[in-house]
Amino acid sequence: MIGYIGEFEELVLLSVASLHGNAYGVTIKEVIEKQTNRSISIGALHSTITRLEEKGFLKSWLGEPTQERGGRRKRHFEVTHQGKVALHEIKSLRDDLWKLSKASLSLSK
Repeated sequence: MIGYIGEFEELVLLSVASLHGNAYGVTIKEVIEKQTNRSISIGALHSTITRLEEKGFLKSWLGEPTQERGGRRKRHFEVTHQGKVALHEIKSLRDDLWKLSKASLSLSK
């Protein structure tokens, strides 16, 4: 395995990938909150984004300043090749564990 990623890291990476080039703090937060039906703090998100960048799973760049943001620039994010590999590995691990536990997790009575 390329490197362990936790549940929230996985959610962040998948959210960034789902935003197709329009991933920045607010849009990532909105996707996660909508999909999980839970509230997250922007601080927790930024800490996780920083950690994912340090691991090499995300890369970022600054967009152009906009008037609507008072001349500030948005930091955009993209999943790196290494991040994609990590996501595929964690999905494979989860799939294998689901297969192994299928009988004992049956919901039928």
